[in-house]
Amino acid sequence: MAKILAVGEIAGGVLRKASRETTSVGKKLGSVSTVLIGSGAAAGAAEVAKHGADTVYVGEIATYNGEAYAKAIADLVKAKGYEVVILPHSWIGRDISARIATLLNTGVISDAVDISMDGDRVKIRKPVYSGKAFVSLKVKASPQVVTIRPNAHPIAESAGAGAVENITVDAGAAKAKQVKFEAKSGSRVSLTEADIVVSGGRGIKGPENFPLIEQLADILGAGVGATRAVVDAGWCDHTLQIGQTGQTVSPKLYVAVGISGAIQHMAGMGSSKYIVAINKDADAPIFKVSTYGIVDDLFNVLPPLKEELKAALGK
Repeated sequence: MAKILAVGEIAGGVLRKASRETTSVGKKLGSVSTVLIGSGAAAGAAEVAKHGADTVYVGEIATYNGEAYAKAIADLVKAKGYEVVILPHSWIGRDISARIATLLNTGVISDAVDISMDGDRVKIRKPVYSGKAFVSLKVKASPQVVTIRPNAHPIAESAGAGAVENITVDAGAAKAKQVKFEAKSGSRVSLTEADIVVSGGRGIKGPENFPLIEQLADILGAGVGATRAVVDAGWCDHTLQIGQTGQTVSPKLYVAVGISGAIQHMAGMGSSKYIVAINKDADAPIFKVSTYGIVDDLFNVLPPLKEELKAALGK
């Protein structure tokens, strides 16, 4: 049975959904332990253990430092002999996975939407060509480092209660020093953790109409996204960009409003379970990947849609 180390994410004592996913995936593959590094890391240990972690390693650090995180995790892999390291394909996972692989003299396979063991080797399935195709890859290097796409993997429950061990995270030894950290405030769910995402494209015509996207998202309890064209035009914050040069999401439901479906955008949302597209152009590429489509002007569709949803959801 393979020895798996799952990397979780926690900040201010709040465990992120990605921690449950990496631990659950690790449990499916073999014997899994989880490492949590961040502020209030100890608070998430018991929750992670519920998803199958035999041991939870806890490292307290006040602020994020990728160099320190990677060093602590790589040292743990070497000391305990872990064969596979699984990280979320989040901004933290993307930052530290390559650092960990470098310290372990191995490589990384990123953005896996499916993962299994083939003998003693990890086999993954991931999108390529901006989501137009999928490939299956087998990791030959050892240890094997893999990032998994958020929301693309089931979360399992376990009756176990893993042991907790403290590890040292030495931010003082890192060459890079954090100068400033600005947290984005807001009550909406994180894009990468959202079960529902509502995104707006160039069809909204201007920044004055972006609140229509936000209002629909608030009714559904969804995350808010946008295409690169909308972000580049300054109609919304760049942190909302979904696509090849933005965030990758994999929600249960993706609502594309006024989005034509450029390949760069679909690379960031193509693995969504259900896609609903609203566009007045019947030939828009987004309809080729959508589960349901509404061919009409979004300004005709959104007002009655919002009222129907509010009535159905009791809002």
